[in-house]
Formats: sequence, structure tokens, C-alpha cells
Amino acid sequence: MIETTGKGSLDAPLDRTAIEEICARALSALDLRGKRVLVLIPDHTRHAPIGVFFRALYRILGGSVQCLDYLVATGTHRAMEPERLYRHIGITAEEHRSIFRNVSLLAHEHDNPAALRNIGTIPASEIRALTGGLFDQDLPVSINRAVLEYDHVLIVSPVVPHEAMGFAGGNKYFFPGVGGLDIIETFHWLAAVITNPAVNGVKDTATRRVIDRAAMFLQVPRTCFAFAVDGHDRLACLFAGSPEDAWSRAADFSEKLHVRYLGSPARRVLGITPDIYEELWVGGKAMYKLEPVVADGGELIVYGPQIREISFVHGDAIRRIGYHVRDYFLGQWERFRNEPKLILAHSTNVRGVGTFEGGIERPRIGVTLATAIPEDICRRVNLGYRDPGSIDLEKWRRNPEPGDLVVENAGQDLYRLAN
Repeated sequence: MIETTGKGSLDAPLDRTAIEEICARALSALDLRGKRVLVLIPDHTRHAPIGVFFRALYRILGGSVQCLDYLVATGTHRAMEPERLYRHIGITAEEHRSIFRNVSLLAHEHDNPAALRNIGTIPASEIRALTGGLFDQDLPVSINRAVLEYDHVLIVSPVVPHEAMGFAGGNKYFFPGVGGLDIIETFHWLAAVITNPAVNGVKDTATRRVIDRAAMFLQVPRTCFAFAVDGHDRLACLFAGSPEDAWSRAADFSEKLHVRYLGSPARRVLGITPDIYEELWVGGKAMYKLEPVVADGGELIVYGPQIREISFVHGDAIRRIGYHVRDYFLGQWERFRNEPKLILAHSTNVRGVGTFEGGIERPRIGVTLATAIPEDICRRVNLGYRDPGSIDLEKWRRNPEPGDLVVENAGQDLYRLAN
């Protein structure tokens, strides 16, 4: 294990030279000559300059390692199309065939048992201790078997507030990034039971403890490059070291960079989602990051004409179950206990906190979609609808009504009330 190295500044983003220097310094402490090296990277739904790291790591390691391959940590997202993946890592198909012909680009298959391998089981007694008694069952841990076929794993890890982890990054790139469904479902539902407002932007969470424990089953050495992004591709910090320590130091920066405080709640919030959110499965981050500052009885509008599907992978299940508050599920657990916990977690995170008493569901706030998802589908899944063409963005931006809040790039920064 190498000593964590790196630097950061909230005032002066790191340039490419600084990024490469930190990478080179960390890698010089590792004996990787002639080794098989695998790099875990996020998919295109995360803000990160992956192309900068791709070329930097190749310049540093490409001529000395046996292989330098990449595995996209998609979790349960669909695999990236080749052209989109090339844009994501900043190369062309021709460059892959020529300059980078020895680099393999791998896709994760969370639902393919043949692509996974069980590496251990966290016993119920440990799960009970790690979750403060909320969960109490054995947890099998499986991972993409490719991870186990390399001599060293590098993680390229953006760190931002996260609804299920507290802060994304670090060992999250193993679980759920390249993990099997059991552990993915367990910790997402665990976070949903605790609730998004209580988890998002918190470093020490039950879910983080579970995935760090799961990572202890891994025998392959691993090094994490953890960073907080100021904007889409400017790094406010970069730390290289163990997944636990590098992530922790980047999370401290993220807390200062990505958490914003309001003096009073907003009656209505317009969250303008970035173009990289093309499905509500990801676009729900606008809700996760803005829910805490919407007043009781207020409304959050998720604005994204580019969002055309509920989920490319899980759409059928979500349309069947709909969006509901946590207590709607817990109060009817016999009805929902056999449903996919990943779907239940997404459902309650998008719908937000609320109550379910006497058979009546009362969400704390209203959630309205101003997307390309048709009105009949929105209503069917228990969400509001608004034609995105009816929203005058410039008017909202220039002259919002009293009690309104407009948030650009919604889903990146976490909003909280100052009190």
C-alpha cells in the first residue's frame, strides 16, 4: 500500500501537468513493470475528465506494463456504445486500433452470472453491527471476475455527494460499480431505509461501512485516484492512495465544494439537469440533491427535455411498482418484500420522504417531471407532469417568482438548509 499523495485547492483547479505529476508520483512507488493492470472508470453519467487520465496513465505505464485495460464501472446501468465510450475516454476508434491497440475496453455485466465470481460472505452478525441493527442477514459478495485476473487495479474516482453512499467514489467502484446484484440491492435499499436526506453528503454511513467491508475480500492490490470536480472537467483536488484514504481526503474537498446552504426553504425548485442525464434512473439525482431545501408542501420540477426514459434497464419494473415514499413499502412489506430492492430504493429516493398511514400516502413535497417522458406515464408512476416547452428558462433565470429557486446542472451539488 502506498502513502497517499496529492493536493488540492478550492481556488486554483489542477491543470493537466499537475494531474500527470500526481499520477506519476503515485505509480512510481508501485512495482508494475511487466504486470497486468486494470483501470476502473465511471461511465458517461459522471462528471469527470476521463480522457485526461486515460492519456496520462498510458504515457506513464503503457510502455512498461504487460497490459493496461479498462473496465467501465456501470453498476446496473446499460453498457456504453463504442462511439460514446471513445468520446468518454477521449480517443477515436482509429486511435484504438493503432496507438492504443493493446488496450482492452471491457463492459460490466451485473446480471450475467458467468461474468461474476463470489469472493466471500459478510455474516449476519457483521451486517447487524455495520448497519446499527437495521439489517440482519448474510450478504454474499460477488464481483466481475475480470478484476481477479489482474495484478493491480487502479480506480479513477470522482467524488461527489451521493444518495446511497454519502459520498461517491473509492470502493464504490467495486460495489456497485463492478459488483453483483446481491450487494448492489442490499446497500441501495439500506440507504433508502435510512432516507436520502440522512445519507447524502455524510462521510460515515452504514452503506460505506458495508462496501468497505466487502472490499476486504479482494486480494488484488488496488490504488485509487480520487478527485472532486469543479465544473465538468476541472479538478479541485486529486489524491492517490488506498481507496479508503484517497476517497476520504477527496470527500473532505467535495463537502466544501459540492454542498450549498440556503437560509430558508424554497416553495418551488426548478432543477435543470445536465445533458448527460438521459433517463430518470440517473436524472433522479436532481431530486436527491435538492429535496432537503424544498418547503413542506412545495414542488420540485425535474427539468430535462433530453430525459426520454424512466430507465433503459429497469423501466418495466419501475412502471409496475411506481414511485412511492419509503413508508408506503415498509407499511405493506408482505406485498413488496419479494420485489427488487434496487427498484424500491430508486422509487422512494425519487418520491422523497413522507408518510403512509391508514392506507393513505402523503409525500412531503410534489415531484414534477418536465421531460420527454409522456404525461400518461408520469401520472401512472405517481409523479407530476409538465410540458418542458411550457417552461421559459430565461424568465425563470432572470426573474424568478418569490420563493422560487433555479438550480443549473441539477444533480451535481447537494443543497441543504443552513439550520
